[in-house]
Amino acid sequence: MTDFSTIYKLSLVALWCFIHASSCSSCPLLECWFVQEKKGRGGGLAGATTQEKTLLHIRKDEHDDSAESSRAPSDINPDRIYVITDPAEALCHRSFNPPRGSIKKPQCEVNPFLPQPCSLAWVLSLTEKAFSPVYLQADWFSASFTGVDEQRGVATITRAPSGTKQQSVILSLTSRTMSAQARLGEPVTLDCSFWARPVVSSVRDGFRRRVAVSVSEETAASFWLYDGKTDRLAETVEEGATLDFEAVHQRGNASLTLQETKVRHSGTYICSVYLPYLLAQIAMELEVVEPPSLSIHPSPLPLAVPGQVLNIQCEASGFVPLPVDLSWEFKGADGKTRSLEPASMSGHRQAWDGTFSQSTRLQLDTSKLDLGRGGELTCVAVHRGGTRRASVTLSVIGPSRRPSR
Repeated sequence: MTDFSTIYKLSLVALWCFIHASSCSSCPLLECWFVQEKKGRGGGLAGATTQEKTLLHIRKDEHDDSAESSRAPSDINPDRIYVITDPAEALCHRSFNPPRGSIKKPQCEVNPFLPQPCSLAWVLSLTEKAFSPVYLQADWFSASFTGVDEQRGVATITRAPSGTKQQSVILSLTSRTMSAQARLGEPVTLDCSFWARPVVSSVRDGFRRRVAVSVSEETAASFWLYDGKTDRLAETVEEGATLDFEAVHQRGNASLTLQETKVRHSGTYICSVYLPYLLAQIAMELEVVEPPSLSIHPSPLPLAVPGQVLNIQCEASGFVPLPVDLSWEFKGADGKTRSLEPASMSGHRQAWDGTFSQSTRLQLDTSKLDLGRGGELTCVAVHRGGTRRASVTLSVIGPSRRPSR
């Protein structure tokens, strides 16, 4: 006899796991690179870096000791094997835990981290006291992770009691848009959310007011800067860039929305979250992609007679980025389509808004081509933003003349 209550419960669990996929998946075992500056003779830094394999056992809570009992690979130094407790489960997402045998692997890098006050004027309020908290007396690490889908990224700051291999995530940033694409004039959101362990915010004025957030371009052009201590927007440079302050306070959502994407918005964006003496950053790429608009000149085409040469131009305009591939096609009355070559190409030109234009010119010699009574002439533009076509009707009057052999 079928136990329908059991089936119902299992269905609910399956549905919950579908919605909260990261919580139902086991936390991964990650092979990473441990990168640090190489010490020179006398204890100074030589400027070069060393790179060692490291193994990270990720777990959701400190009571899970299954990671410690697993066997470590022989090619990894035991001193580079760590257990990381991640209560926010940012690293337990399926993107960091591909199926066994998968060719694609998540990418990660771990570096030693030195907590210190930030010198930026609008962040100074976070470390206004003249002494460092006791919790800074530990081993600190920063790490960056990229999932197998290359869209999800996580940056963490972790703390380990001195001399131990037990790390705890103190601050983590997550983005689901490591690479984003947008059309001109359309809104786009660069996703950035953060989580912080309460230990760093054990102060009177509350956790969210001990956070400062900024999103800026790699060129250091700031889009917005938020000082959590004073609860104000410290500076805004880009008009049309918005931050949901309520989302920052309630959910740690520090996503940047550009209301109207322009060509100059293409580039690298860095989401930075500051806590007292701590900083985590995650970089995202935004590419503005706009396919060309096509126009054919003259349009409509004049009536052609056999033996006549027609000069026809097709202009592709308003596209970004370069390049664009322009070609011509002819479709006769028999329904067959063939390419027409050769055609000359102009150099590209850039408009005031940053978009490009380029044209191709076709010399259509009706004495050398069998065009019958005419057909449809099409300009084809192949671009990263998609393929675009523009067509005009070609009419040939008078007796048809086939090209001589």
